[in-house]
Amino acid sequence: MPATTEITQALKTYWGFDSFLPLQKEAMECALDGRDSVVVLPTGGGKSLCFQVPAVIRPGMMIVISPLISLMKDQVDGLVECGVPAARLDSTLAPAERRNITARITAGDLKLLYLAPERLLTSGMLDLLGKCPLSGIAIDEAHCISMWGHDFRPEYRQLGTLKDVFPGTPVHAFTATATDQVRADIARQLRLARPLVLVGSFDRPNLVYKVERRIQRVQQIRAALDRHPGESGIIYCIRRDDVDEMCATLSSVGYSVLPYHAGMEDHARRNNQEAFDREEVDTIIATVAFGMGIDKSNVRYVIHAGMPQSLEHYQQESGRAGRDGLEADCLLLHSPGDYAIWKRIQQGLSREAAGIAEAKLNDIYRYCTGAPCRHRALLAYFGQELGKDNCEACDVCLGEIDSMGDSLEIAQKILSCVGRLRERFGGEYTTLVLLGSREERLLNNHHDQVSTYGLLKDFPKRVVRDWVEQLVGQGCLAKFGEYNILRITPKGKRVLKGEEAPQLLRPAEKPARKARVTEVSWEGVDADLFEVLRQLRREISNKRGVPPFVVFGDASLREMSVRQPTTRAEFLTIKGVGEKKLDEYADAFLAAIEEHRRERQPSP
Repeated sequence: MPATTEITQALKTYWGFDSFLPLQKEAMECALDGRDSVVVLPTGGGKSLCFQVPAVIRPGMMIVISPLISLMKDQVDGLVECGVPAARLDSTLAPAERRNITARITAGDLKLLYLAPERLLTSGMLDLLGKCPLSGIAIDEAHCISMWGHDFRPEYRQLGTLKDVFPGTPVHAFTATATDQVRADIARQLRLARPLVLVGSFDRPNLVYKVERRIQRVQQIRAALDRHPGESGIIYCIRRDDVDEMCATLSSVGYSVLPYHAGMEDHARRNNQEAFDREEVDTIIATVAFGMGIDKSNVRYVIHAGMPQSLEHYQQESGRAGRDGLEADCLLLHSPGDYAIWKRIQQGLSREAAGIAEAKLNDIYRYCTGAPCRHRALLAYFGQELGKDNCEACDVCLGEIDSMGDSLEIAQKILSCVGRLRERFGGEYTTLVLLGSREERLLNNHHDQVSTYGLLKDFPKRVVRDWVEQLVGQGCLAKFGEYNILRITPKGKRVLKGEEAPQLLRPAEKPARKARVTEVSWEGVDADLFEVLRQLRREISNKRGVPPFVVFGDASLREMSVRQPTTRAEFLTIKGVGEKKLDEYADAFLAAIEEHRRERQPSP
């Protein structure tokens, strides 16, 4: 049977899909050919299927290396629900469970085995796997092996020995986020032999990106949460204390939230993540310790309560929204103080690591304070182009932000003020001078007498303060020292001379347009039926002890709500319905759809 036919048949039989996402087919064929590969696909781009499908087809067992127990559990649960023999070995399993899985490995009963890198490289595990026929080794979150990646993990470096331990076994590296430099480093560290490198588009057109200056954090976050009642989401904070404080504040006013950070006990973190997976809580408030590779498909919003430490981190963290391809909101709140917080957190890094971290911090800061389309800016960072003039899915393109027509004049006033203050003060103080403040410290310094005093008094403080940061982000001003003193850069001097013109933004006064992706995602959907099916999914998942998204994703439920199948044959054509799920769930979902239809019929 030709490889493509085998792949297509397995994809439909087990997972209920009859088409490929970009580069999936090429990655699967590469794995079937037994060739090494580096595959970079966006979150939601179907990376896992790229090794899971070949594992079902090829003889032997696929080893999957994953950094997080929660991710391994979600993926194994999903595979078992689809009828694929899969298991994981980790520290949460009871001795009897571990013995049972070891027996299945020895008997050749498994197609996929999930392991953490530390467990894989123990002598006992290597001896056990050395006696088994292997179809390949898949390394998930492979950016962790590179020091240039955004989440370097030393234990991943040891994976370079796999080529010695399992000679002839193909190795496949998968990640959602990797620059050219990181991709090359992954291949070098893993000692891959002429790997096929597949890089998909980093664009996530179903994500609606918005960036706001953080002014009233709780109110801004509550406004975002109120747009998604009863839906799943993540709020990221920079520090553990911020997580605890935000969780207490939101919980006290009735929001369904739980915390997650490295300062909590392991069991508490695990319980909170499982509650989130099971939809017993709407929102997880977390540090970056939460969610790498999270498999939950129906996250409808990701809110950053502070600036992330790099664009790679932002791409990865915001990418946990909308894995099912449906619309999701990504709100980033930032403040000038976030930069300083990250600098303090990064103290103690080696000189090389500190240099990398600072460069990445500058990149994300420019993103927060810059003017371009958000999708275009993220793609440009990863060396790709958007390919259209308007993404229709960010605050800039949706008209929520206006470009100031007199940006050059305003920038010159701000830069001139920094100069008049002899480059001895920070952004907050400079803003007060420009607004004509009567604060005592300003008057004591006689700065009410400088020529730039009150030049921008007709604008709101938050807008002027934001312009100062935009000029920093665009390289016209730079911050120095512990107190972030502003100084004019060579580019800023050219702006003062009128030789360059920055672009300054302010919130739009007219109503913003609605993101097209949101309109398309709900087109034709019976919203009431969708909620009925969501409730049924939750009931089934509770009985089976698996997360709801493992039963069916939101995309499948919306398709059911549009097409409203009446027979098992029609139900099988719904995306995400394979043969096992047809047998397990068709009767219950068809009955719910029929009952909803009867209730909607007018009385005779």
